[in-house]
Amino acid sequence: MAQRTRFHALLPWLILVMSMLYIFIIPADPHAVKLLFKIIPMLLIITYTYLHIPHKSKRLQWATFIGLIFCMFGDGLLDWFVVGLSAFLIGHLCYMTGFFSEWRFSAWRFASIIPIAIYAAYMGTQLVQALREDNDTGLIIPVIAYIAVIALMAWSAIMTGRFWATIGSLLFLASDSILSWNLFVSDITNAGILIMTTYYAAQFCIARNVVVMSSEQR
Repeated sequence: MAQRTRFHALLPWLILVMSMLYIFIIPADPHAVKLLFKIIPMLLIITYTYLHIPHKSKRLQWATFIGLIFCMFGDGLLDWFVVGLSAFLIGHLCYMTGFFSEWRFSAWRFASIIPIAIYAAYMGTQLVQALREDNDTGLIIPVIAYIAVIALMAWSAIMTGRFWATIGSLLFLASDSILSWNLFVSDITNAGILIMTTYYAAQFCIARNVVVMSSEQR
């Protein structure tokens, strides 16, 4: 029992170390090695989540676990952009399903849909314009669908009133915004570092929400 407790306590630190190793140390080539180290932090985050799902779990906990798995596949398949994007989209739908199951109405939280919708509309407009200019019109519908889903995911997290879910979803929104802007609109300095730092932090926060919920259920 003591060893298991120590392992649980060490997992967040291991996630941090492996994330920083991928972001700052592992070279781009060979690509297969880089990809492996990209996935390792997600495998650890998935393990961290699974170990904290109680026997009598809530829908949000298992939805988060499944969403993390799809996001990990998205990481691995992003070289095939639409395929990876689809895996991430399914992951967000899983997160959203879980978050909406923990809906806690508040007028202030509900009103957050307004700035999120404005931001999503702005990003969507800029990305569609850039895709048209680059003659990548085939990506317009997938990109718009993804923006809509991640915006709703962020709002559904806010509506839970849970700190870690909210922070995680907003970090995810930031990470994907940097990624898409850098990919389609214009280059961003240190984009890779910004994208992956916010991405791993987002996934850890979303997983951390499961851990906090589990401690509340004891």
